[in-house]
Amino acid sequence: MPGTYSQILLHVVFSTKRREPWITPAVAQRLYPYIGGIIRAESGMLYEIGGVEDHVHIYFRWRPGGSVSDLMRTVKARSSKWLHDEFPALASFAWQEGYSVFTVSKSQEAAVKQYIAGQPEHHKAEDFKVELVRLLKLHNVEFEEKYLFD
Repeated sequence: MPGTYSQILLHVVFSTKRREPWITPAVAQRLYPYIGGIIRAESGMLYEIGGVEDHVHIYFRWRPGGSVSDLMRTVKARSSKWLHDEFPALASFAWQEGYSVFTVSKSQEAAVKQYIAGQPEHHKAEDFKVELVRLLKLHNVEFEEKYLFD
């Protein structure tokens, strides 16, 4: 086959360090498009982004030759620097060290987009810790809870 064809769809979740509530609606309004720009600059395609004050969900298409860990390192480093530059009051802002990543079937795209868009409403009933453990179990990801949160 002369070309490479792929449909690598990923749902990534990561938190602010110590789940500090840094991402206000005003910050999110500017941060989310900025993160989308980083993903596009790295040859990805952002489909949905959302979250609440202490974490972010990103749903995007990724390229077959790209490392997810390299992308996440870039997203976190560039967005953190940008936040420090654009919002001087967020000088102490930092992302958590790790992230969770899940593959998504194209048939589940609408559900994932809806889930991410509904984060503010969703988190009226479930906090981030409960949500992350539920997602990990749903996707059969092995983990030790004592290492999930900083």
